[in-house]
Amino acid sequence: MSFSREPARAHGTAARVGVLLCNLGTPDDPSPAAVRRYLAEFLSDPRVVEIPLLVWKPILHGIILRTRPKQSAAKYASIWTQEGSPLRVWTQKQATLLTGYLGERGHPVLVRPAMRYGNPGIADVLDRMKAEGVDRVLVLPLYPQYAGPTSASVFDAVYAWAAKTRALPELRFVNHYHDDPAYIGALEKRVRDHWAREGEAERLVLSFHGVPERSLTLGDPYHCECQKTARLLRERLQLAPERLLVTFQSRFGKAKWLQPYTEPTLIRLAAEGVQRVDVMCPGFTADCLETLEEINIEARAAFLKAGGRSFHYIECLNDQQEWIAALAAIAIRHLQGWAAQPPEPAALAAQSERALALGAAA
Repeated sequence: MSFSREPARAHGTAARVGVLLCNLGTPDDPSPAAVRRYLAEFLSDPRVVEIPLLVWKPILHGIILRTRPKQSAAKYASIWTQEGSPLRVWTQKQATLLTGYLGERGHPVLVRPAMRYGNPGIADVLDRMKAEGVDRVLVLPLYPQYAGPTSASVFDAVYAWAAKTRALPELRFVNHYHDDPAYIGALEKRVRDHWAREGEAERLVLSFHGVPERSLTLGDPYHCECQKTARLLRERLQLAPERLLVTFQSRFGKAKWLQPYTEPTLIRLAAEGVQRVDVMCPGFTADCLETLEEINIEARAAFLKAGGRSFHYIECLNDQQEWIAALAAIAIRHLQGWAAQPPEPAALAAQSERALALGAAA
Protein backbone atom coordinates (compact mmCIF):
# COMPACT_ATOMS: atom_id res chain seq x y z
CA MET A 1 0.00 0.00 0.00
CA SER A 2 1.25 3.50 -0.81
CA PHE A 3 0.57 6.46 1.43
CA SER A 4 -0.28 10.00 0.41
CA ARG A 5 2.43 12.60 0.00
CA GLU A 6 1.93 15.21 2.67
CA PRO A 7 2.10 18.94 1.91
CA ALA A 8 4.99 20.82 3.48
CA ARG A 9 4.15 21.74 7.07
CA ALA A 10 3.41 25.44 7.45
CA HIS A 11 5.26 26.27 10.67
CA GLY A 12 3.95 29.27 12.54
CA THR A 13 0.32 28.72 11.52
CA ALA A 14 -2.44 27.68 13.88
CA ALA A 15 -3.87 24.17 13.63
CA ARG A 16 -7.63 24.10 13.15
CA VAL A 17 -10.56 22.01 14.30
CA GLY A 18 -12.97 20.76 11.64
CA VAL A 19 -16.42 19.20 11.48
CA LEU A 20 -17.10 16.81 8.60
CA LEU A 21 -20.86 17.00 8.06
CA CYS A 22 -21.83 13.85 6.16
CA ASN A 23 -24.98 12.99 4.26
CA LEU A 24 -25.91 10.07 2.01
CA GLY A 25 -25.30 11.54 -1.44
CA THR A 26 -26.90 12.44 -4.72
CA PRO A 27 -26.24 12.23 -8.47
CA ASP A 28 -24.49 15.23 -10.03
CA ASP A 29 -27.53 15.83 -12.23
CA PRO A 30 -30.86 14.11 -12.98
CA SER A 31 -29.63 12.28 -16.09
CA PRO A 32 -29.54 8.49 -16.53
CA ALA A 33 -25.74 8.56 -16.90
CA ALA A 34 -25.22 10.50 -13.66
CA VAL A 35 -27.74 8.35 -11.80
CA ARG A 36 -26.01 5.21 -13.09
CA ARG A 37 -22.65 6.38 -11.70
CA TYR A 38 -24.26 7.23 -8.38
CA LEU A 39 -26.16 3.94 -8.07
CA ALA A 40 -23.07 1.93 -9.04
CA GLU A 41 -21.18 3.44 -6.10
CA PHE A 42 -24.11 3.28 -3.69
CA LEU A 43 -25.18 -0.28 -4.45
CA SER A 44 -21.60 -1.59 -4.48
CA ASP A 45 -21.23 -0.79 -0.78
CA PRO A 46 -21.36 -4.07 1.18
CA ARG A 47 -22.95 -2.15 4.07
CA VAL A 48 -25.90 -1.32 1.79
CA VAL A 49 -26.32 -4.69 0.08
CA GLU A 50 -25.20 -7.60 2.25
CA ILE A 51 -25.05 -10.16 -0.54
CA PRO A 52 -21.80 -11.97 -1.49
CA LEU A 53 -20.06 -10.02 -4.26
CA LEU A 54 -19.89 -13.01 -6.61
CA VAL A 55 -23.68 -13.25 -6.46
CA TRP A 56 -24.50 -9.54 -6.33
CA LYS A 57 -22.13 -8.11 -8.97
CA PRO A 58 -23.77 -9.84 -11.99
CA ILE A 59 -27.21 -8.73 -10.75
CA LEU A 60 -26.08 -5.16 -10.20
CA HIS A 61 -24.24 -4.70 -13.49
CA GLY A 62 -26.30 -7.08 -15.60
CA ILE A 63 -29.80 -6.01 -14.56
CA ILE A 64 -30.14 -3.12 -12.11
CA LEU A 65 -27.71 -0.65 -13.67
CA ARG A 66 -29.22 -1.36 -17.09
CA THR A 67 -32.83 -0.67 -16.08
CA ARG A 68 -33.05 1.42 -12.94
CA PRO A 69 -31.06 4.59 -13.86
CA LYS A 70 -33.61 5.79 -16.42
CA GLN A 71 -36.51 5.31 -14.00
CA SER A 72 -34.66 6.94 -11.11
CA ALA A 73 -33.49 9.84 -13.29
CA ALA A 74 -37.12 10.74 -14.02
CA LYS A 75 -37.83 10.78 -10.29
CA TYR A 76 -34.82 12.97 -9.57
CA ALA A 77 -35.89 15.33 -12.35
CA SER A 78 -39.28 15.75 -10.67
CA ILE A 79 -37.70 17.21 -7.51
CA TRP A 80 -34.57 18.89 -8.92
CA THR A 81 -34.29 22.64 -8.32
CA GLN A 82 -32.51 25.52 -10.05
CA GLU A 83 -29.86 25.32 -7.30
CA GLY A 84 -29.41 21.60 -7.92
CA SER A 85 -30.12 18.49 -5.87
CA PRO A 86 -32.25 19.36 -2.80
CA LEU A 87 -30.14 17.08 -0.60
CA ARG A 88 -26.91 18.79 -1.61
CA VAL A 89 -28.43 22.27 -1.34
CA TRP A 90 -29.81 21.69 2.16
CA THR A 91 -26.62 19.98 3.38
CA GLN A 92 -24.51 22.90 2.18
CA LYS A 93 -26.85 25.36 3.90
CA GLN A 94 -26.69 23.36 7.11
CA ALA A 95 -22.89 23.42 7.01
CA THR A 96 -22.86 27.19 6.44
CA LEU A 97 -25.33 27.84 9.25
CA LEU A 98 -23.57 25.45 11.61
CA THR A 99 -20.32 27.36 11.04
CA GLY A 100 -22.06 30.53 12.20
CA TYR A 101 -23.69 28.93 15.23
CA LEU A 102 -20.45 27.34 16.42
CA GLY A 103 -18.51 30.58 15.92
CA GLU A 104 -21.05 32.56 17.90
CA ARG A 105 -20.66 30.08 20.76
CA GLY A 106 -16.89 30.36 20.93
CA HIS A 107 -16.07 27.45 18.62
CA PRO A 108 -14.68 28.92 15.37
CA VAL A 109 -14.30 25.58 13.60
CA LEU A 110 -14.20 24.72 9.93
CA VAL A 111 -17.40 22.93 8.86
CA ARG A 112 -17.38 21.14 5.52
CA PRO A 113 -20.20 19.08 3.95
CA ALA A 114 -19.44 15.73 2.35
CA MET A 115 -21.41 12.96 0.67
CA ARG A 116 -20.92 9.26 1.30
CA TYR A 117 -21.69 8.59 -2.37
CA GLY A 118 -21.21 11.09 -5.17
CA ASN A 119 -19.73 14.56 -4.78
CA PRO A 120 -18.19 16.09 -2.79
CA GLY A 121 -16.78 12.78 -1.59
CA ILE A 122 -15.55 12.17 1.94
CA ALA A 123 -11.91 11.50 0.94
CA ASP A 124 -11.70 14.64 -1.20
CA VAL A 125 -13.20 16.81 1.54
CA LEU A 126 -10.85 15.39 4.17
CA ASP A 127 -7.88 16.12 1.87
CA ARG A 128 -9.04 19.71 1.48
CA MET A 129 -9.56 20.08 5.23
CA LYS A 130 -6.01 18.92 5.88
CA ALA A 131 -4.71 21.41 3.30
CA GLU A 132 -6.60 24.10 5.21
CA GLY A 133 -4.69 23.26 8.37
CA VAL A 134 -7.22 21.02 10.13
CA ASP A 135 -5.59 18.51 12.47
CA ARG A 136 -8.66 17.47 14.51
CA VAL A 137 -11.83 16.28 12.78
CA LEU A 138 -15.25 15.53 14.23
CA VAL A 139 -17.18 13.25 11.86
CA LEU A 140 -20.85 14.15 12.22
CA PRO A 141 -23.28 12.10 10.07
CA LEU A 142 -26.64 13.68 9.37
CA TYR A 143 -28.35 10.45 10.46
CA PRO A 144 -29.97 10.81 13.91
CA GLN A 145 -30.58 7.05 14.17
CA TYR A 146 -27.54 4.77 13.84
CA ALA A 147 -27.61 2.05 11.17
CA GLY A 148 -24.95 -0.06 9.53
CA PRO A 149 -25.82 1.06 5.96
CA THR A 150 -25.69 4.76 6.91
CA SER A 151 -23.60 5.83 9.92
CA ALA A 152 -21.23 2.85 9.82
CA SER A 153 -20.72 3.28 6.08
CA VAL A 154 -19.63 6.89 6.66
CA PHE A 155 -17.10 5.66 9.19
CA ASP A 156 -15.91 3.02 6.69
CA ALA A 157 -15.19 5.78 4.16
CA VAL A 158 -13.23 7.79 6.73
CA TYR A 159 -11.23 4.69 7.74
CA ALA A 160 -10.49 3.92 4.06
CA TRP A 161 -9.13 7.45 3.61
CA ALA A 162 -7.14 7.12 6.84
CA ALA A 163 -5.58 3.84 5.69
CA LYS A 164 -3.88 5.71 2.83
CA THR A 165 -2.99 8.89 4.72
CA ARG A 166 0.49 9.38 6.15
CA ALA A 167 -0.12 12.12 8.75
CA LEU A 168 -3.54 11.50 10.27
CA PRO A 169 -5.60 14.14 12.05
CA GLU A 170 -7.19 13.25 15.36
CA LEU A 171 -10.62 11.77 14.65
CA ARG A 172 -13.84 11.65 16.63
CA PHE A 173 -17.16 10.18 15.52
CA VAL A 174 -20.77 10.90 16.45
CA ASN A 175 -22.69 7.63 16.31
CA HIS A 176 -26.25 8.83 16.91
CA TYR A 177 -28.48 11.46 18.52
CA HIS A 178 -31.90 9.88 18.08
CA ASP A 179 -32.95 10.81 21.62
CA ASP A 180 -31.16 14.15 21.93
CA PRO A 181 -33.62 16.58 23.57
CA ALA A 182 -32.74 19.44 21.22
CA TYR A 183 -33.26 17.22 18.14
CA ILE A 184 -36.61 16.01 19.50
CA GLY A 185 -37.50 19.63 20.29
CA ALA A 186 -36.75 20.66 16.70
CA LEU A 187 -39.07 17.91 15.42
CA GLU A 188 -41.78 19.03 17.83
CA LYS A 189 -41.43 22.64 16.67
CA ARG A 190 -41.72 21.54 13.02
CA VAL A 191 -44.94 19.64 13.72
CA ARG A 192 -46.50 22.37 15.87
CA ASP A 193 -45.70 25.05 13.30
CA HIS A 194 -47.42 22.92 10.65
CA TRP A 195 -50.46 22.37 12.86
CA ALA A 196 -50.68 26.10 13.59
CA ARG A 197 -50.98 26.74 9.84
CA GLU A 198 -52.99 23.72 8.69
CA GLY A 199 -54.70 22.21 11.74
CA GLU A 200 -54.15 18.68 13.01
CA ALA A 201 -54.71 15.46 11.09
CA GLU A 202 -56.40 12.35 12.43
CA ARG A 203 -53.08 10.51 12.24
CA LEU A 204 -49.44 11.58 12.33
CA VAL A 205 -47.40 9.04 10.36
CA LEU A 206 -43.64 8.97 10.96
CA SER A 207 -41.95 7.35 7.99
CA PHE A 208 -38.37 6.19 8.53
CA HIS A 209 -36.10 4.74 5.86
CA GLY A 210 -36.32 0.98 5.85
CA VAL A 211 -33.59 -1.64 6.27
CA PRO A 212 -33.80 -5.42 5.89
CA GLU A 213 -35.48 -7.05 8.87
CA ARG A 214 -32.50 -9.37 9.36
CA SER A 215 -30.40 -6.36 10.40
CA LEU A 216 -32.51 -6.14 13.57
CA THR A 217 -31.98 -9.78 14.47
CA LEU A 218 -28.25 -9.40 13.74
CA GLY A 219 -27.93 -6.60 16.29
CA ASP A 220 -28.33 -3.31 14.41
CA PRO A 221 -29.96 -0.78 16.82
CA TYR A 222 -31.70 1.20 14.06
CA HIS A 223 -35.23 -0.11 14.62
CA CYS A 224 -35.05 0.53 18.36
CA GLU A 225 -33.72 4.04 17.88
CA CYS A 226 -36.50 4.91 15.41
CA GLN A 227 -39.06 3.71 17.91
CA LYS A 228 -37.51 5.77 20.69
CA THR A 229 -37.46 8.91 18.54
CA ALA A 230 -41.14 8.37 17.78
CA ARG A 231 -42.04 7.79 21.43
CA LEU A 232 -40.22 10.90 22.62
CA LEU A 233 -41.83 13.03 19.93
CA ARG A 234 -45.29 11.64 20.74
CA GLU A 235 -44.78 12.50 24.39
CA ARG A 236 -43.68 16.02 23.51
CA LEU A 237 -46.77 16.46 21.32
CA GLN A 238 -49.00 14.87 24.00
CA LEU A 239 -50.62 12.56 21.48
CA ALA A 240 -52.53 9.40 22.33
CA PRO A 241 -50.58 6.32 21.16
CA GLU A 242 -53.12 5.48 18.44
CA ARG A 243 -52.72 8.88 16.80
CA LEU A 244 -49.04 8.39 15.91
CA LEU A 245 -47.83 5.56 13.68
CA VAL A 246 -44.27 4.44 12.86
CA THR A 247 -43.71 3.08 9.35
CA PHE A 248 -40.75 2.27 7.10
CA GLN A 249 -40.25 3.22 3.44
CA SER A 250 -37.86 2.62 0.53
CA ARG A 251 -37.91 -1.15 0.25
CA PHE A 252 -35.44 -2.66 -2.23
CA GLY A 253 -35.46 -6.22 -3.53
CA LYS A 254 -37.58 -9.15 -2.37
CA ALA A 255 -36.26 -9.62 1.16
CA LYS A 256 -38.46 -8.83 4.15
CA TRP A 257 -37.76 -5.34 5.49
CA LEU A 258 -38.77 -3.59 8.71
CA GLN A 259 -42.53 -3.25 8.95
CA PRO A 260 -45.10 -1.80 8.76
CA TYR A 261 -44.41 -0.41 5.29
CA THR A 262 -45.37 3.23 4.70
CA GLU A 263 -47.45 3.14 1.53
CA PRO A 264 -49.53 0.04 2.42
CA THR A 265 -50.19 1.62 5.84
CA LEU A 266 -51.49 4.80 4.22
CA ILE A 267 -53.72 2.78 1.90
CA ARG A 268 -55.08 0.85 4.89
CA LEU A 269 -55.80 4.05 6.81
CA ALA A 270 -57.74 5.45 3.87
CA ALA A 271 -59.71 2.20 3.55
CA GLU A 272 -60.56 2.41 7.28
CA GLY A 273 -62.05 5.86 6.80
CA VAL A 274 -59.19 8.11 7.90
CA GLN A 275 -59.69 11.28 5.88
CA ARG A 276 -56.51 13.21 6.63
CA VAL A 277 -52.94 12.22 7.47
CA ASP A 278 -49.85 14.24 8.30
CA VAL A 279 -46.65 12.49 7.22
CA MET A 280 -43.19 13.33 8.53
CA CYS A 281 -39.76 11.71 7.98
CA PRO A 282 -37.73 12.25 11.19
CA GLY A 283 -34.80 10.13 10.05
CA PHE A 284 -34.07 12.49 7.16
CA THR A 285 -32.61 15.82 8.25
CA ALA A 286 -32.74 17.26 4.73
CA ASP A 287 -35.42 16.89 2.08
CA CYS A 288 -34.35 14.58 -0.73
CA LEU A 289 -35.65 12.07 -3.27
CA GLU A 290 -37.02 9.77 -0.57
CA THR A 291 -39.09 12.53 1.03
CA LEU A 292 -40.04 14.81 -1.85
CA GLU A 293 -40.76 12.16 -4.46
CA GLU A 294 -41.40 8.89 -2.62
CA ILE A 295 -43.51 10.42 0.14
CA ASN A 296 -44.89 13.74 -1.09
CA ILE A 297 -45.67 12.45 -4.61
CA GLU A 298 -46.00 8.64 -4.61
CA ALA A 299 -47.35 8.06 -1.09
CA ARG A 300 -49.67 11.06 -1.43
CA ALA A 301 -51.13 9.64 -4.64
CA ALA A 302 -51.61 6.21 -3.07
CA PHE A 303 -53.46 7.62 -0.04
CA LEU A 304 -55.75 9.82 -2.13
CA LYS A 305 -56.46 7.03 -4.64
CA ALA A 306 -57.44 4.73 -1.76
CA GLY A 307 -60.08 7.20 -0.59
CA GLY A 308 -58.23 9.62 1.66
CA ARG A 309 -59.15 13.26 1.24
CA SER A 310 -56.21 15.25 2.56
CA PHE A 311 -52.51 14.40 2.68
CA HIS A 312 -50.10 16.81 4.38
CA TYR A 313 -46.35 16.35 4.12
CA ILE A 314 -44.35 17.98 6.93
CA GLU A 315 -40.99 18.98 5.49
CA CYS A 316 -37.66 17.89 6.94
CA LEU A 317 -35.71 20.00 9.41
CA ASN A 318 -33.59 21.49 6.59
CA ASP A 319 -32.40 24.95 7.71
CA GLN A 320 -34.82 25.33 10.62
CA GLN A 321 -33.26 27.47 13.36
CA GLU A 322 -34.04 24.98 16.14
CA TRP A 323 -32.42 22.16 14.17
CA ILE A 324 -29.19 24.06 13.48
CA ALA A 325 -29.05 25.01 17.16
CA ALA A 326 -29.51 21.33 18.07
CA LEU A 327 -26.79 20.30 15.61
CA ALA A 328 -24.46 22.90 17.13
CA ALA A 329 -25.16 21.62 20.64
CA ILE A 330 -24.42 18.04 19.54
CA ALA A 331 -21.17 19.14 17.88
CA ILE A 332 -20.04 21.20 20.89
CA ARG A 333 -20.67 18.25 23.21
CA HIS A 334 -18.34 16.09 21.11
CA LEU A 335 -15.76 18.84 20.60
CA GLN A 336 -15.05 19.13 24.32
CA GLY A 337 -11.33 19.37 25.03
CA TRP A 338 -10.41 20.47 21.53
CA ALA A 339 -9.50 24.12 21.89
CA ALA A 340 -10.73 25.97 18.83
CA GLN A 341 -9.31 29.38 19.64
CA PRO A 342 -6.05 30.06 17.73
CA PRO A 343 -2.85 30.71 19.70
CA GLU A 344 -1.59 34.25 20.16
CA PRO A 345 0.40 35.66 17.18
CA ALA A 346 3.53 35.88 19.32
CA ALA A 347 3.34 32.17 20.14
CA LEU A 348 2.96 31.31 16.44
CA ALA A 349 5.92 33.53 15.52
CA ALA A 350 8.07 31.82 18.14
CA GLN A 351 7.05 28.41 16.79
CA SER A 352 8.13 29.45 13.30
CA GLU A 353 11.49 30.75 14.55
CA ARG A 354 12.21 27.49 16.39
CA ALA A 355 11.36 25.44 13.29
CA LEU A 356 13.62 27.56 11.07
CA ALA A 357 16.45 27.22 13.59
CA LEU A 358 16.12 23.43 13.34
CA GLY A 359 16.45 23.56 9.54
CA ALA A 360 12.83 23.72 8.38
CA ALA A 361 12.19 25.19 4.94
CA ALA A 362 11.27 28.85 5.03
